[in-house]
Amino acid sequence: MTLNLLLLMAMVATNILSLYHLTSTTLQSPKSPKQPQVPDQLLHQLHTIRATINHLTRLHPNTPTLTTKSPKPTIPPDLSLYSHLSPIPSSCHNHPDLLYKYMSYTPFSLCPSDPDTAESLILRGCHPLPRRRCFTKTPHKTIQTLPVNNPFPSLSSIPETMILWDRYNCKSFNCLNRQNPNLGFDFERESSRHVIYKTELDLPVSQLMQIAKAAKSVIRLGVDIGGGTGSFAAAMRRFNVTVVTTTMNVVAPYNEAVAVRGLVPLHVPLQQRLPVFDGVLDLVRCGHAVNRWIPVTVLEFLLFDVDRVLRGGGYLWLDHFFSKGVDLEKVFAPLIGKLGYKKVKWATANKTDAGGVKNGEVYLTALLQKPVSR
Repeated sequence: MTLNLLLLMAMVATNILSLYHLTSTTLQSPKSPKQPQVPDQLLHQLHTIRATINHLTRLHPNTPTLTTKSPKPTIPPDLSLYSHLSPIPSSCHNHPDLLYKYMSYTPFSLCPSDPDTAESLILRGCHPLPRRRCFTKTPHKTIQTLPVNNPFPSLSSIPETMILWDRYNCKSFNCLNRQNPNLGFDFERESSRHVIYKTELDLPVSQLMQIAKAAKSVIRLGVDIGGGTGSFAAAMRRFNVTVVTTTMNVVAPYNEAVAVRGLVPLHVPLQQRLPVFDGVLDLVRCGHAVNRWIPVTVLEFLLFDVDRVLRGGGYLWLDHFFSKGVDLEKVFAPLIGKLGYKKVKWATANKTDAGGVKNGEVYLTALLQKPVSR
């Protein structure tokens, strides 16, 4: 209200000064054909008023100016939300306590063993700079051997002393497997994943390669989003396809497990922009981590970022995406359809576990091909 009143007074003052100058000039020389000269003092006053209005307008961009009849458009709310999830540290100021804790260390000594703090920041959209003056902690025992050219090694062949187990309740892969065999840490068991066809929801890697070959398309490079311990990348390695895996160490050493298998882990969350250049990938797979729990806005940005990194003719594979049946029909299917990709495979089935039955959830496996040109 105060700002509007101030702008109104400035406009009135400008008009009064202009009217006064024109009237006085006319009375003094009514027959003069020459263009009247504006006094320097009046020009100075007009410039001062205009500068004040422009300054206030910059502070409040939605306030109308003298030359605009309608307010400037505001930023769409979707973009405002995603600004807090961007790969730049735009959200760090929202979490000063976590950031202070992360950056509190003794220079030229060992870095604190607190990866949980770093991941807490990352998952909140704050990607802090690395600690530049402390040394990363390493295991006390020297690693003698690592599995070579075998992405499905036996647990007995892995020197588990190479992993820092301090932050975890389990101190070995065997312990993790006993707690939950579906976490992916039994690498020999994982060798059968992405290989066997059991239901319509499955897409064995061999079938994927046949589909690409029939379409005269080549698969050489890919990213597995939320790929856990890297089992998909391991399966694709058998076909000489290079796949990097995005994964987080939320409850277990997933990044270390991927590296143990001779594969490349990317420590990035789902909402981060993929650290890949435009149009260079042949395949992007979204695993079990990509599901209905992701906010729709974030999922939309994820899908369009996938479109950014895929080349023309590349493939997007949604592997066992689950959601409520009604949401798949009304929300997620239309969202996926915005990409305009060709549906090579689109299969759905009811999710039969307790949570799936209770919530009316369904699985979707979709293989979609990006248009060659647009």
